[in-house]
Parts: sequence; structure tokens; C-alpha cells
Amino acid sequence: MAQVLIELSCLLESCPDLNKHPWHIPGTTGIVLVTCVCNCVNTVHTQKPHFLAVHCQEVGGKNYEASMSHVDSFVKELLSSEAMKEYSRARVYLDENYKSQEHFTALGSFYFIHDSLKNIHQYDFKAKKFRKVAGKETCSETLETTPMLEKEKFPQDYFPECKWSRKGFIRTRWALPDCVFDLVNIHLFHDASNLVAWEKSPSVYSGTRQKALGYVLDSKNMKKKKPSLQPSSMITDQRYERLPYFVFGDFNFRLDSKQVIESLCSTATMQTVRAAETNEVDKLIFRESDNDRKVVLQLEKKLFNYANQDIFRENNGTSLLQFDKELSVFKDRLHELEISFPPSYPYSEDSNQGKEYMNTRCPAWCDRILMSQSARDLVLKPENEEKSVVYDNIGPNVCMGDHKPVFLSFRITAGAGKPNANKHKCCVLQ
Repeated sequence: MAQVLIELSCLLESCPDLNKHPWHIPGTTGIVLVTCVCNCVNTVHTQKPHFLAVHCQEVGGKNYEASMSHVDSFVKELLSSEAMKEYSRARVYLDENYKSQEHFTALGSFYFIHDSLKNIHQYDFKAKKFRKVAGKETCSETLETTPMLEKEKFPQDYFPECKWSRKGFIRTRWALPDCVFDLVNIHLFHDASNLVAWEKSPSVYSGTRQKALGYVLDSKNMKKKKPSLQPSSMITDQRYERLPYFVFGDFNFRLDSKQVIESLCSTATMQTVRAAETNEVDKLIFRESDNDRKVVLQLEKKLFNYANQDIFRENNGTSLLQFDKELSVFKDRLHELEISFPPSYPYSEDSNQGKEYMNTRCPAWCDRILMSQSARDLVLKPENEEKSVVYDNIGPNVCMGDHKPVFLSFRITAGAGKPNANKHKCCVLQ
């Protein structure tokens, strides 16, 4: 049997307050980085995977030009660390070429194979064949030319504010013994303004994310094709065998702002404050009708100051899942296990406030692990024990940065990902 851990994490960003720790990188400080890594390692120890997949976004952090050199040091330290000593095979793909505006996505994909897992292969998209994985390799700055993955930045006209920022996706394909699947690392567009997101339901930002996710699922290299040609599908086109796939990363999915605010402030009155210079809406203030007209919510471009944060934590915030609607557009193609963890964003970056949300955005489940119908069928096979399937977050009580990483753990029958494989063998995908 082989056990695999699919994990999503937004790390590799230096943060203040720590200089002495086994994970400390010389020349940097980073208590949040260290806490994040340690909690991820603890998850590895708990789940004991034989195949570990970690997808990161914003490699190098917001100040990537200054921090990118620290990422390389971190990766070298991680690969040689005591915690990962039983993973003698690894593939690390880091998009660090920030000087290339046309290609830079700041995505990082990490894959670790345990020594006990034999005969692991990775797909060569150029040669159209699998190659055996041996040793440890790190690839950066030249991801556009490596044949072991497909990478693309979203077309410039997809960017809602005409700023060609770091959004895109990376696809890899893996073969465990009699079990084959695709893994896609993705980063979609955020909400630039709370006020704009509030204007209509669904928001304009939701529409942009829908368009970008559709691009990943439905078209590959659309900009390179003649307009008269029908776009082929990135994941299910005819170039390669059609396989189960997992798409995980920062989708930036948000709650329907207009509907959730109307629900949270159903008994409040709204005051509109406009900027004197432009007469544009500068802030919205929702006050209770009585109770001394207490402010329930103050909404600005980058402010979501709600009076009662507990609603996002009580029962893991699941009462608000009714407003989590962006995935419904893809309900026939993308599936997800039941969410039983609180909104993954935006957590406080104060190392002493690991459970608190920042008041910048409405908390939402931005970080997700989604799968095709065929992949979902693998996950929910009848022979799976209930306890073998886990979809949860990492570090619920400690600071992990503004996003809480999430992970998916499950078992699949060997050969389920290959039409002619021996179905009596077993492979565990976690």
C-alpha cells in the first residue's frame, strides 16, 4: 500500500520575530514561516504519507524580489532536513522568474516520495511518456521549458484591473503503482475592493474567477491558437489520456458579499459616506436601529469590520456556507468533500492571534481541494473506512500567515486511475 498526502499551503514568505530555530534560514527571520513548516511537518508525521504533494502560492511573499533568495535557502534546508530524511526522492518546481512579466506566477509545487514506495513515475509532456522518479531535483526560472509540467499564466485580458499580476496554474501527472492522476496548482483572482464586491450578486470578481477557472478546465494555450480553431481542454483534451485530476490552491472563492452582508445586517440601517473630491462611495456603515445605534459593520475598499467575529468560528462557520456559491457553476465537473473547517482567510498575521481574523475582508473558504468526478469516485470507494478520508485545515490554533493551509487524505483502489490496471491491488492516495 502507498499513502499519499495532498496538501495546500501558502508559505515561503519571511515574517518577523524569530532567529533561533532549526528551520531558521540564515539571513532571514520568520516565526510564521517556522510555525507553518512545523505544523505541516506534524501533519506529515500524523498522516504518514508515502507520496506528499504540497502546492504553494505567492512563493517569496509579497516582497518577492527581496525574498526569493531566501526561498532557495529554505528549499535546500527542507530537502536535507531530519524531518524529511525518509523521502529520498523529491521534485520541486518554483516559479521564481519575477523579471518575466509574461510568465511569472509565483507558484511552487513540491512532491516528496517515501523510500518505501517503489516504482513512481512522472509524466514527460513533451515525450508523452512516463519517466521513473529518482533522486531529488529542483527546477526554477525555467519552468516554461521543462517537459515535466504544463504551466501558464492567465491571459492579460483576464486581469480585472489591467494589472498583469501573479495568477496562473501548473499541471503535473503522476503514476503510482497501477494508479495515475493529474495534480493542478492554481491561483485565481482576489476581490480588489469590498465596496465593488458588494454592488451586485454575484460580484464582478466572482465572474472573473469563473472565467479563469473555466480557462483551466476548458482551454489550453488558447492565446496560441487561431481564433477559428475550437479551443482544446487543458485537463481533458485529446493530447493525453484522460485521467482523474485534483485541482488545489488558492481559488480566492468568496462568500456572496451582497447576500452575506444583507443577512448579517438584516436589522441594521445603512449610511453611505462619499469622498468629497470624487463623490464616489468611500464607506458603508451599518448601524443597529436601537441599542444606541451601535455599528454592526463598517465596509470600505479594504476594510470589513464586523462586530461579531464569532459567527465565522462557531460550528466552523458552516452557517455561512449557504453564501459560498462560486463552485456551483462547475458542479458537474468539479467536486469537493464536505467542508468542516472554518474559513481559511484572512487570518491575523500576528503570531499571538492564530485564531483571529483580520478585518480586511469577509472571511471565506479561499483555499480548497477540488477534484473531477472520476477522482471523487476514487476517494469515496465503498471499501474506504470513514476515518481514512480527512479534509481539514492545518494549525487551527496557531498563526500560519493570512491563509490556513488545508489538506486532503483518502484511500483509493489501485488501478482505479488506469483503465486496464489490476483492481485487486491497493494504492492509498492521501
